[in-house]
Amino acid sequence: MDVLDLARWQFGITTVYHFLMVPLTIGLSLLVAGMQTAWLRTGERKYLAMTKFWGKLLLINFAMGVVTGIVQEFQFGMAWSAYSRFVGDVFGAPLAMEGLVAFFVESTFLGLWIFGWDRLPKKVHLACAWAFSLATMISAYFILAANSWMQHPVGVVMDDGRPRLTSIWAVLGNNTVLAAFPHTIFGAFAVAASFLVGIAAWHLWRRTEEGAVWRASVKLGTWVGVVAFAGLAVSGDVQGKLMFEQQPMKMAAAEALCHTEQPASFSVFAVGDVARQDCESVKSVTVPALLSFLAHNDFSSEVKGIQDLVPMYQEKYGANYPVDPQLGELSGKPIDYVPSLPVTYWGFRLMIGFGGIAVASGLAILWLTRGGRVPRGTWFKWLALGSIATPFLGNSFGWIFTEMGRQPFVVVPNPSGVDGVWMFTARAVSNSTVGEVLTSLVALTLVYGVLACVEVFLVRRYVRAGVAGVLPDGEPDDVGKSDDHLQFAY
Repeated sequence: MDVLDLARWQFGITTVYHFLMVPLTIGLSLLVAGMQTAWLRTGERKYLAMTKFWGKLLLINFAMGVVTGIVQEFQFGMAWSAYSRFVGDVFGAPLAMEGLVAFFVESTFLGLWIFGWDRLPKKVHLACAWAFSLATMISAYFILAANSWMQHPVGVVMDDGRPRLTSIWAVLGNNTVLAAFPHTIFGAFAVAASFLVGIAAWHLWRRTEEGAVWRASVKLGTWVGVVAFAGLAVSGDVQGKLMFEQQPMKMAAAEALCHTEQPASFSVFAVGDVARQDCESVKSVTVPALLSFLAHNDFSSEVKGIQDLVPMYQEKYGANYPVDPQLGELSGKPIDYVPSLPVTYWGFRLMIGFGGIAVASGLAILWLTRGGRVPRGTWFKWLALGSIATPFLGNSFGWIFTEMGRQPFVVVPNPSGVDGVWMFTARAVSNSTVGEVLTSLVALTLVYGVLACVEVFLVRRYVRAGVAGVLPDGEPDDVGKSDDHLQFAY
């Protein structure tokens, strides 16, 4: 591997790992704030127990998210310094807003919430929970604004070979971020919902005594998951139409659409070698004209295929990389404008598939536990625990598709924007040696592996302890216990 490949692997590993924590923090923080609100309004002890239990898991996840997120920012200078110099004038504003405004508010009110139990008035303490929760969403917006500029650069002019920011409002109001933000938030709620359903159902299967807490968690998680999946479908449709306009090659790659079609069919499943750009060996199960509708709200629209798009990209952005020693093996070589078709095609379907499995599992668990029932077979335990992983996988495959589908660009050209505002990934990497990048890749992967073990250990410990492990001193032992008798189905 060369420096470029190693740098991409390093950023991919750290990003996917970090993004396992981010959606859970966003979704769970808002749900915990809602639980605390329910406790304050109703006075029911089960809501206090839910707030304490799920809040403890939220804090563990938040701490790990902070640690892993810091490493990402270091990489901009370590492995992607040329990229940092190119986008620095643009990225400075949204990243500063995220760090100085959103993250500062987030960490401040989280601290007040952690140490404010029995010290702050109940309503003030609740306000801290909501402030922290909303700040996590604002923080996500600023990060997504920066990422969306890479997907669709706006609000800049070219000045001495670099984009110079002319309107921060254009960056923050980019139609790409306006579509990506709700999709990300709904994805976060899907993750948090499955987290609630899976753990609570597992506790019901164990026949622990806090039945009311776990049943309320299953119901809350299931219905939040259903709403989240519906929101993902709608926001994903909006994103697809923008992708058709802004990144037609990504659209074609997502479908392994080699040849232009009018109308274009949506490929549900393919058999064969989707990596081949001629599609000669690929047989697909398709829905006629659906891709045309998803692309442009019209069942008769034309969708360009890979073989027709490549000459268009070559005409606009060049057929070969410049002859430059910093480009290494790619110097003077032909530019491959087609992203990895197996990754984009299957990543898109795995994203949708795992999302559907998550909501189906939640509904199945809610049905199986209706009326006080709890299946006792070990299959129910594995259904509960397995359902937790599905939205995490869906989110991960979604981001892998989004980022790898824009290759070979790290900053994708805006078809209707300022000329020259784009950057090849090969141009973005630092002038480092293979040994330097390989050493940091191995070191960071090992550190992240250790952190994964720490998080799993802590989460497992507090999950197994249940409500009893997080009750404050002096609370009676029957907090959250169910008043009715459980019916166990065999």
